[in-house]
Amino acid sequence: MKEQFKKFLNEEQDPKAIEKITSKLNDLLMKGEEVGYIAVQKKPAITVFPDSIVLTNKRIIICKPKNLGLSMDFTDYTWDEIVGTFVKENILGSEFSFSTKTDIQASIDYIPKIQARKIFTYAKEQLDILKNPTASTPVTEAVQTEEVQTEDEIEEVETEEVTSFAEIMPATTPSYTETFEQIQPQAPTGDRKLSELSKEELFDKLQNYKKLLDNGLIMQGEYDTFKKEILSYM
Repeated sequence: MKEQFKKFLNEEQDPKAIEKITSKLNDLLMKGEEVGYIAVQKKPAITVFPDSIVLTNKRIIICKPKNLGLSMDFTDYTWDEIVGTFVKENILGSEFSFSTKTDIQASIDYIPKIQARKIFTYAKEQLDILKNPTASTPVTEAVQTEEVQTEDEIEEVETEEVTSFAEIMPATTPSYTETFEQIQPQAPTGDRKLSELSKEELFDKLQNYKKLLDNGLIMQGEYDTFKKEILSYM
C-alpha cells in the first residue's frame, strides 16, 4: 500500500478494504485531484466486502464491491452538484448522506462515528471553498497587498503635488531693491525763493516735507537738508 493512503487507517478503517480501494483509485483520480479522506463501512456482522466512500478535492466517490470483491462499482458526484451533506449518528455507527441539485439522495450507513464526523467536516470545507473561492486566499497577503498599493498611491500623489508646486514657484527667490526717485522741492508758483516767503509759508513748506518723509517719498537726509535750509529763513 502506498504511503499516502496509510494515513486513512487511523479511525478503524479496514486495511483490506483500503488496499482494494487504493489499488483502483490510481486509475480514477483526475489531474490535480487529491484524496482528502476515506471512510469504510463497518456493519455489526462480519462483512467481507464493505462499502466505502472517498472524498477528494473535486468529488465524492461511493465504492461498492461486487462479484465477491473481484470488481467494484464507483458512483461519483462533483462538489458543484452537491447542495447539502448530513450525518445521522445511530447506536451502531452513523449514516452519512448528501443531496444533489437534481434531487438525488445518496447515503452510506454503518460508518464509524469518528469517520462520519471527519467526512462531514471535509465535505463542509469543500462546499465552503466552492461558494467562497476567495476565502482560500490568505488574509494577511491580501492586507499587505492593499497596504503596498495604498503607499504607492500616496507616493504618487505627493510627487504630483510637489511637481506642480515647483512649476508655480520660481527656482530662486528674487531680490528686490527699493529705489526712490529723489524728489526735488518744487519751486512755488511765480518761482519765489525761500527768502521771499513769509514765516507762515515757510512753516507750511516744512510740514509738506515732513509728510513726504512720513510717506517714504524722500529720505531722512533729504528732509534734514530741506529743514535746515527752511529754518535758516525763519
